[in-house]
Amino acid sequence: MKVAIIKYNAGNVQSVTFALQRLGIEPVLTDNPEILSNADKIIFPGVGEASTAMEYLKERKLDILIPQLKQPVLGICLGMQLMCSYSEENNTPCLDIFNLKVKRFPENKSCKVPQMGWNNIYDLKGQLYTGIDNNSYVYFVHSYYAELSEYTIAKTDYILPFSSSLNKDNFYATQFHPEKSSKTGNCILKNFLNL
Repeated sequence: MKVAIIKYNAGNVQSVTFALQRLGIEPVLTDNPEILSNADKIIFPGVGEASTAMEYLKERKLDILIPQLKQPVLGICLGMQLMCSYSEENNTPCLDIFNLKVKRFPENKSCKVPQMGWNNIYDLKGQLYTGIDNNSYVYFVHSYYAELSEYTIAKTDYILPFSSSLNKDNFYATQFHPEKSSKTGNCILKNFLNL
């Protein structure tokens, strides 16, 4: 199976690579449109800032390619946010795969922003969550969130309820980091590879 990781100068690619290698997959890290188009599965990970990430994608015309991909695509963290229409982070128009706004968590005296650490996911739907128990714990690091919507396939509460996972057609996304989420995350990555 050919698995490509989209290269766009966002962090965290190494831990995704290691997680896939543990599952017996040797992924290729690339921003080459031809390689991406011919991969069986694509992972769009990321830790970073929305506007500079979108600039990199636009320079390489990946902002046009990614929404047209037909194979299963998994966005992780910033990757998920960039798959939405718009991010409040530096007022950034994004890829518009999910017709959703990404908003900054409101200031809250009892909860720090960013959310960093383990939290649970619930209301799980679809093949990505086969064999995953409701209220399983996964690892988050984020200051921005996607609202609840028709695309939501997992929810999490932090300051407010938000989409911790999205799906539309062949596009899947998680706000949390499956590659850092122990057995649960491994199972989610395996489910993605089995789609």
